[in-house]
Amino acid sequence: MNNQTLVIYDFKILYEILSEIESHLNFSLISINKITDLNLNTKDNYLIISEKKKNIEDQIIINEFPIDINKFIESINIKFLKKKYNQQSDIDLGIYKLNLNSRKIFNQEKSLNLTEREANIIIFLYNSNKPVKISKLQTEVWGHNLKLETHTVETHIYRLRKKISNVFDDKNFIKSSKTGYII
Repeated sequence: MNNQTLVIYDFKILYEILSEIESHLNFSLISINKITDLNLNTKDNYLIISEKKKNIEDQIIINEFPIDINKFIESINIKFLKKKYNQQSDIDLGIYKLNLNSRKIFNQEKSLNLTEREANIIIFLYNSNKPVKISKLQTEVWGHNLKLETHTVETHIYRLRKKISNVFDDKNFIKSSKTGYII
């Protein structure tokens, strides 16, 4: 079953044109008049298409006419491929998602750009089942020698916590205990 859906938002003529050739498309079609009519499973791979900018994620805007239908279908298929690639790079962190390509952590409302090191810290802590000691982070994330005395880990964790707290108002994303750090 195809889980790629092109949602045509308030653009009836385009829906009528595409529905005539739907059997030849690599995606299914639905038409909606209001965004509240959109009832897709979150696992669905969908794009929304309209004539006007609607402040909707995953939207394609058509404002140049006439439309070359072959180029149009090709651009939709490319956008679906890009979206699928991006979805495969998302790591689910509970109420957050971390996109490895963009190095952004986000929830439904806000996003935060991360450095490569910050993303690596989050991934390492998230994949650990128990608190991680500073020395383990030094060797695994930084590649530092255990004999090296530095506050690099503590400084990075402090700054990362502060960034997350400032954007998401979450002071408990990275927790610390006597045995180390954990998400």
